[in-house]
Amino acid sequence: QAFFCLLLCIPWGSSCPPSCQCTERAGAKAVLCSSRHLEEIPKDIPKDAVFLKLDTNSITRIPSNAFRHLSHLEELDLSRNAIEKIDRAAFKGVAAGLRTLDLSSNRIRSIPKEALLALNAKLRLANNPWHCECALQEVLWDAGLDPDSVQDITCHTAPREEYVGKPLLQVLDAGVNFCSVRQRTTDVAMFITMFGWFAMVIVYVICYVRHNREDTCKHVDYLKSLPSTQ
Repeated sequence: QAFFCLLLCIPWGSSCPPSCQCTERAGAKAVLCSSRHLEEIPKDIPKDAVFLKLDTNSITRIPSNAFRHLSHLEELDLSRNAIEKIDRAAFKGVAAGLRTLDLSSNRIRSIPKEALLALNAKLRLANNPWHCECALQEVLWDAGLDPDSVQDITCHTAPREEYVGKPLLQVLDAGVNFCSVRQRTTDVAMFITMFGWFAMVIVYVICYVRHNREDTCKHVDYLKSLPSTQ
């Protein structure tokens, strides 16, 4: 009976994932899951975790609500993984409380601005193969990233070769506007499409007129060939 009583008295939120180590840092719980060959974020992270280290694993994606139950989380380290995709609601529930979020040394090419809108954390975004385009520029405009975080972003790919290898902030400071480039491209595409439809209509009208003219001439020639009546 004492054994079962002990089980009931242990809070479920204090359990530790089998692949991790849970310790105390100045009264705050730290969950250490570094270098554990993890391919996804553990489901049973203690609810009272304040520090969470998931670095140096093989995680490829941060799904929606991955940390929602961790209302006390302040520092999150996801560096040196293989993260390629971050869902829009990846940090929902913890964004306001996070002080540090490390996403460096992954495979991130782009990130939805919705994932960062509520973040007040200091971000580390270096050593990712960022694709510099309008979507990434909108992240900077709307998410209000820390200046130090923005300086970490280097263009791995871009619409123009001259921007490759340069810090995104440097490219934008030079007056480049990726969103206006995309808008011009869209406008040109719409113009070409409209011109194509207009040309098709003109060709159809010309063919229709010629066809009717040929039928009229044939009809006139036929009437002329008929014997005249007295």
